[in-house]
Amino acid sequence: MNQTDHNRQNKIAVINDFSGFGRCSIAVSLPIISQLRIQCCAVPTSVFSNHTGFKEYFFEDYTHNMEEYISNWKKLDLRFKGILSGFLGSRKQIEIVQDFIHDFRSDDTKVIIDPVMGDNGKPYPTYTDDMCMAMKDLVKYADILTPNLTEACILTDTPYTPETFVKKDYEALLMKIAEYGAKKIVITGIDSGIFLTNYIYDTGKGIYTTRQKRVGHVRSGTGDVFSAIIAADAVHDIDFRESVKRASSFVKKCIEVTETFDIPPTDGVCFEEVLHTLKCN
Repeated sequence: MNQTDHNRQNKIAVINDFSGFGRCSIAVSLPIISQLRIQCCAVPTSVFSNHTGFKEYFFEDYTHNMEEYISNWKKLDLRFKGILSGFLGSRKQIEIVQDFIHDFRSDDTKVIIDPVMGDNGKPYPTYTDDMCMAMKDLVKYADILTPNLTEACILTDTPYTPETFVKKDYEALLMKIAEYGAKKIVITGIDSGIFLTNYIYDTGKGIYTTRQKRVGHVRSGTGDVFSAIIAADAVHDIDFRESVKRASSFVKKCIEVTETFDIPPTDGVCFEEVLHTLKCN
């Protein structure tokens, strides 16, 4: 037996920031992916004491360390069944993720990109036009994409007018995004009155929707919970529609239990209270 073989267990590389408090990004992805019986290997893009939704926070950019950090994984000959990228803070980081995918992707690697660029119709303040263009290049590497409606509009140069959108508009968005090459796409969390709807594209299966009844407050980190489940399920070859349904259901369960604790919205969701209910199918 080769004692230096580090690839006997399925692994997902998660490229995202780390927040010590606030339950988002790596701090959420790591326990959820681990619960789903996959080793989570994190590449930090930056370190926060608490995320930027708070008035004050400590922040350290990790860009200058990322390439050397990753080079040591190459020396270990690490191989990944999944690669999941989340919020990226600069064009350089986007380029590093492209290189990471190029260097570590194999025929059986699933690349999941959450193109975190904005919300409520606007890019985040840190996202310049140049970075949005770079993200359009990055998503070409994805097998699975999980944009919200704002990000779907940015990727397709579509005016953000949700008050006028109907079914055919969401379907058109999906088809335009599919031109980048992703085989599976979900536009997440679309406001549908008392429901939140997900519009899904799955190559060979067409376009369909799932929805969950809206509960509680909008909270930090729910997108990271959702994408972590999608990534782990992809590695386990779970049907995409079922994966979206169970990710949405788990997020709802997390919000429901969080409401009972009267937790501030900035503090994320108390997923720890229900993590034991999340199982591999």
